[in-house]
Amino acid sequence: MSPAPSLRVELLGVPIDVLTRPQLLDRVAALADGADRSTVGYVNMHVLDRVGAHPDLLDFFRSLDLCYCDGKGVVLAARVQGDLLPERMTGADWIWDLAAAAEGRWRLCWIGSDPGVTAQAAEVLVQRYPRLEIVTHHGYHAKQGPENEAFIQQINAAEADIVLVGMGTPVQERWVLANRPAMDAPVVWCLGATADFISGRVSRGPQWLYERQEWLARLWVDPTRLWQRYLLGNARVMARVLATSTRRRLRRR
Repeated sequence: MSPAPSLRVELLGVPIDVLTRPQLLDRVAALADGADRSTVGYVNMHVLDRVGAHPDLLDFFRSLDLCYCDGKGVVLAARVQGDLLPERMTGADWIWDLAAAAEGRWRLCWIGSDPGVTAQAAEVLVQRYPRLEIVTHHGYHAKQGPENEAFIQQINAAEADIVLVGMGTPVQERWVLANRPAMDAPVVWCLGATADFISGRVSRGPQWLYERQEWLARLWVDPTRLWQRYLLGNARVMARVLATSTRRRLRRR
């Protein structure tokens, strides 16, 4: 039986479930043990900025069975429009909870990053949870045609209960939207660049900073590559949220 739907808010057209981290894992557990095929995704400020630039991504987010907050900027943006999201949940944190829950219970398939990186991340998880079953693939695959069809067959052959997809936004969302019907796993879950962090390939920055503002910690680590994403992108999103909230208030008056 499918889990009861949680309360949702909508931010710039994207529906977001109102969840705490324990509730997120409880919901995923119910989906993984259920009879239906489900898809899970996340929303952070970069995702909202990409949705603004690529409206077709709304089809993906509106199709999700579960969509959670992955950024304190999203918590703030929701608050601006009068909604409450209790916390942000990022893959580099909840992946440990998932590994603990999956050990001896579910088989995982993790797709993401450059060749070898996701395998290294999986090894880190298995060191802590030795009975964890996890198959890995890199995150650069053909988006259509025979090569992609063969890759989907490999995923199905792994007989995973949960398929984790980390190809980056908007690639991962478009790939999952196109290929979800062909994947047999009960749960397909987009998780972004989590493999880069767990493998140690990319630093999350100072702990005191990423626990408060993950985007600022990532900007600290890689300002040359990320300054436009976080400074310009975050500003674009907040401007849209403020404009939308102002229009709503004026209509109510």
